[in-house]
Amino acid sequence: MTDWTLEREAQLAYSYERFALAKDFVFRKWCEQAAERGVIPPNDLSGACKYGSLFMSCVFGGAIHGHYEHQYNIIDGRIVDLSHDAMDVGRITNPYLHEPDYFCIPEKQASLNGCLPRVEGWVTQFLGEIEDAKTR
Repeated sequence: MTDWTLEREAQLAYSYERFALAKDFVFRKWCEQAAERGVIPPNDLSGACKYGSLFMSCVFGGAIHGHYEHQYNIIDGRIVDLSHDAMDVGRITNPYLHEPDYFCIPEKQASLNGCLPRVEGWVTQFLGEIEDAKTR
């Protein structure tokens, strides 16, 4: 199992512009996933923090932090959260609390690793879109 709270190497340098691109991309994928499950399309990234934080870690490096209600990234020493403006995050009293032991729970590790194949596909597609945009 992977320790997602450890610092990871970036595939792409983090910037505010790339954050916006990543957020739009992950929201699009989150909507596609809702359609696959046959549920109402989401209004925001509520419920997507596991996917979003895995995605950001794989693309921009850093580490995943969080607790039982929410997870986010620490990239270059700063909090980076694709879901920062999602309704579910807004309801959490302390969304940026970090409980490292939470990520040691075998079920949590299995849950993150279970999401990884889908997220890795997203990462490949996102990096391809970034590369395509550079050649235009």
